[in-house]
Amino acid sequence: MWREKQILLAVLGVLLAANTVFFFTYRLRYEERLKDLDDRQAQAESKLNLQRTARIAAEQRVVAYRTISRDVQDIYTRQWATENERLTALISEVKRLAIASELVPKSISYARVVSAGQTSKRTAAEIVTITFSVQGNYQQVRRLINLLELSRQFIIIDQITLASSQDQLLTLNLQLKTLFRDTDRVATKEL
Repeated sequence: MWREKQILLAVLGVLLAANTVFFFTYRLRYEERLKDLDDRQAQAESKLNLQRTARIAAEQRVVAYRTISRDVQDIYTRQWATENERLTALISEVKRLAIASELVPKSISYARVVSAGQTSKRTAAEIVTITFSVQGNYQQVRRLINLLELSRQFIIIDQITLASSQDQLLTLNLQLKTLFRDTDRVATKEL
């Protein structure tokens, strides 16, 4: 019986061999394709993670920029307000700090300082100096200077002159400096 169907068996054997060869080559190629796809997926995920990190960093920079911009605007509008908006509050603050340190100035004077940059109108700020004298002991003088440095107002201690007398009293001459927005420049900018 086997001899009669030898051709059929040979054809079946050839088909089985062909199927076996096809199966193994397809499987190897399929595994290679799967591996390539896995590699491409890993690369795509890596790129995605890099892009996410870059996006998060960019968002953080935008938030930081907006915060800085808001802070600069706050300083510009409140700390560097125009002279009309802030001078009275500044002088009141200086008097309050002097009284808090148990020193009372007899008089307070102020003057505008014109610098070379302001004469050509390249700056948008005016410099104003505030000058006064007080008498007291060392602790009072030290407390006044500390309070001025910690003040919420924008005050720069420009000059300090200290003189002592024989009765342990110190005479402190202070010259403070502050900046105000130039009202002419502000009006021009707003137009």
